[in-house]
Amino acid sequence: MRTLTDLARHLNFGGGRYARRSARLPPIILVTDDVRLPDPLAAAARLPFGSVVIYRHYQAPDRAVLAARLAKLCKARRLHLLIAGDFGLAVRLNCGLHLPEGLAACVPVRVRLWHRRRHPMLTAAAHGRKGLLKAARLKATAALLSPVFPTLSHPGEASLGLLGFRRLVHRTAINVYGLGGITVATVTRLVGSGAAGIAAIGGLGGSDRTRE
Repeated sequence: MRTLTDLARHLNFGGGRYARRSARLPPIILVTDDVRLPDPLAAAARLPFGSVVIYRHYQAPDRAVLAARLAKLCKARRLHLLIAGDFGLAVRLNCGLHLPEGLAACVPVRVRLWHRRRHPMLTAAAHGRKGLLKAARLKATAALLSPVFPTLSHPGEASLGLLGFRRLVHRTAINVYGLGGITVATVTRLVGSGAAGIAAIGGLGGSDRTRE
């Protein structure tokens, strides 16, 4: 039986719509969450080498300490760690950076300074066309576009759907990862969409059948 990891690798084979195959992006991004993924270390330890971990845990009282522990684990396991929404912490830990969509619109000067460090990865969240445009203007490595499918974490919220997701991917000049409702059952529908890979919380933190 194929796992979510296997399917993500297949999806990523072409390197995403705009990536050169010689610089293919990692197929998997684990997004941490204070409530739904309280132990990011255990989840990261299960990822295949070369995967990406986006450390959110915004409300954790020991956020910096936990981030340092995660950075050590990621280095040992050859994972790419990105810190969400905290330039200072990302610089201190020499990690990549992830920007929530709201923050991506407010920090162009800081992002220009970030690019001078030449760190390989900067990602940004997007929920539609405007978010993708912001990410492209910031010269992000990739955008996390969500929600692709209905998700248990936001019940009742409208999702992009497969057609909406494909349309946005093919109209943007940036690599895109699908986030939201990612399971073994749904990720197969993204094959041929142009996505560079998948991003998930529950689907990668435990069972492949867990929805975002």
